[in-house]
Amino acid sequence: MAWVLTFVVAACVTQQPETSTSADPAAITPDNSSSLVVYTALEDDQIKEYLSSFKTQHPDITVNTVRDSTGIVTAKLMAEKDNPQADVVWGLAATSLLVADQEGMLEPYAPKGLEQVQAQLRDPRNPPTWVGIDAWMSAFCVNTVEANKKNLAIPTSWADLTKPEYKGQIVMSDPAASGTGFLSVSALLQMKGEEKGWQYLDALDQNVAEYVPSGSKPCKLAGTGEHTIGVSFDYRAAKAKASGEPIQAVFPTEGSGWDIESNALIKKAQIKPAAKTFLDWAISTDASKKYAENFAVTAVKTDVPIPEGYPADPLAQMTPKNDFNWAAKNRDRILTEWTKRYGSKTNKG
Repeated sequence: MAWVLTFVVAACVTQQPETSTSADPAAITPDNSSSLVVYTALEDDQIKEYLSSFKTQHPDITVNTVRDSTGIVTAKLMAEKDNPQADVVWGLAATSLLVADQEGMLEPYAPKGLEQVQAQLRDPRNPPTWVGIDAWMSAFCVNTVEANKKNLAIPTSWADLTKPEYKGQIVMSDPAASGTGFLSVSALLQMKGEEKGWQYLDALDQNVAEYVPSGSKPCKLAGTGEHTIGVSFDYRAAKAKASGEPIQAVFPTEGSGWDIESNALIKKAQIKPAAKTFLDWAISTDASKKYAENFAVTAVKTDVPIPEGYPADPLAQMTPKNDFNWAAKNRDRILTEWTKRYGSKTNKG
């Protein structure tokens, strides 16, 4: 299957900001030139693991991570447009960075090692304004114990999710808050065409019990048995199964919506050299091997085997009908229509 990248949206859980400090706080200079504010939508359980190698290599740089869901981080960036607080964005959806780029908020920068990044997973301009680190895709988390109790077959496709027997059994993320939710909705509208895509989402909504503001939460709720099926994303589905939860990770036969977790340098009057150092590290082989432990597709190829629970050919699983430019351009219109149709089932908690 030929794989063509155009342009899409990752994602995650709304949580309180998390701070990671260097091993040597005394090394911070009075003007804080060695202290970075990094906005991220990476998963909480990934950040500490990833940053361990940076802290080892650069103990003189303090990294303060501010973490939230894709939608929240994007809104925060836009609200701070005229007075940016972040130095770097790390692991945010490419579509969100496209919006920021259109507003002139990003400083082009070619990090060291850029030649190792697959061309499909970075801004094609030179120097680029954003550079990807990995791709993630939609997946279903199915609680096999609950499905067996209720005599439900394991769904294998998007089409299966509209069958009457799954009424009230599904939880999905709200695309207005979650990048995972948006990438799934955007991909379905592109895969099916808008008219048939909205018809599909109408039918799916009949079986959805609630929409939650996180890409991870549907899988977590399926894991506890609160819902039988969670429409989530690959990392969370594979991790739940690997941790012993009664979860089967399902990658829909029609293909998965997907996006690129990406990095960028924020345009400011004074750009700290440490910010560029961070972006250099963020696409290094060392960092990429960490990403590869969680995701099957990384921007810098590594020798790390595909994580257990993924399809044998993850690139073939990612739908080619996934135009990032179209998704970014039509984002507000899609979310307005989605909220009008299905917003009454949104759980804001």
